[in-house]
Amino acid sequence: MPTYDYRCDANGRVLEVNHRMSESLSTWGELCEHVGIEPAGTPTDAPVHRLATGGNPISSTNLGSGTAPAPACGTGACSTGMCGLN
Repeated sequence: MPTYDYRCDANGRVLEVNHRMSESLSTWGELCEHVGIEPAGTPTDAPVHRLATGGNPISSTNLGSGTAPAPACGTGACSTGMCGLN
């Protein structure tokens, strides 16, 4: 079964779960039940969102690099010149 990461905005926690591709969890209560943990003060109806992680481990402290992406090729800012559009 595939592994998915879900984030709860109400408490900032990210949990990893295994379930069928056809399944989707939408609340903290569903997520806690699936993982087998107690809600620990977070409302069970708090929404959760499945994250697109590409198989990389993530946590609430590394949800982005904090830097702007590199400019697209064709803008004259490509440092390699490999695209031939500079």
